[in-house]
Amino acid sequence: MKRNINLRALALMAASGASIIYGANHTIAKGLMPDVIKPHAFILLRVTGAALLFWLIAQFFPKERLKKKDRLLFLWCALFGMSINMTSFFKGLELSTPINSSVVITLVPVILLVLGRIFLKERISALKATGIFIGLAGAIGLVLLDVQTQTNAPNIPLGNIYFMLNALSYSIYLILVKPLTHQYHAITLMKYFFLIAVFLNIPLGYQEFTEVAWTSLDFDVIGQLSFVVVATTVLTYLFNIFALKQLSPSTIGAFIYLQPIIATIVAVASGADHLNAVRIFAALFIFAGVYLSSRKPLRA
Repeated sequence: MKRNINLRALALMAASGASIIYGANHTIAKGLMPDVIKPHAFILLRVTGAALLFWLIAQFFPKERLKKKDRLLFLWCALFGMSINMTSFFKGLELSTPINSSVVITLVPVILLVLGRIFLKERISALKATGIFIGLAGAIGLVLLDVQTQTNAPNIPLGNIYFMLNALSYSIYLILVKPLTHQYHAITLMKYFFLIAVFLNIPLGYQEFTEVAWTSLDFDVIGQLSFVVVATTVLTYLFNIFALKQLSPSTIGAFIYLQPIIATIVAVASGADHLNAVRIFAALFIFAGVYLSSRKPLRA
């Protein structure tokens, strides 16, 4: 009994740790662009570092060969999950703000419901439909009304659109990857996805990658780059895997609200961003929409 309690406590710490890392990542990644590294170079660095780390970790797990029939699906997963997804996230961060980024990404559960209805013909209850409407209204309001400019955010509306594309592409990835999770170990999926992503991102990122003054980077910048590559790509994944083994999906889902809170605290404390009425109300609409669309119907 005591062991189970300790494992649950560790799982809650792991889930919290993942949310804290994700939340801090919005501000840290934003601070590095574009002066230190441009978006496409950042993506190439991240996927290359992740590929190397996951192939190293894979040495401690059973070897699995890809089935020929699954190769195209692996390509699609890498395209939406590690190419379009990351491109839209980093381009959005370059143009908009860390707070907006962390708020819009919470729309993923809402988008999954819509995609499930369109492609899988899944039924949407009136409550969930209301949640979808409210959540999307908050996101659209953020895009249309948050039109002010900041010195580190030259085109906030366009950046917010990139964030919505980021949430959409990640949602598509989650649907595509689902059948593969029943056939392959998670480490196998990650090592191949990121390896494919390296080749997908080289055409866009190579030129920017060569422009980075690698030999002139100080230790603080190297530490921040390492945080984005190692912590947000590998550690968060391992934390979430451990948490999922001990906690229910609904408990894990609740941590989606922690990410924008952490992101806001870090962004405001560091002076990288600030709150305004539009962002607060948009966030409340999105959170309400996610909450309603994620609720299970009451049993009679």
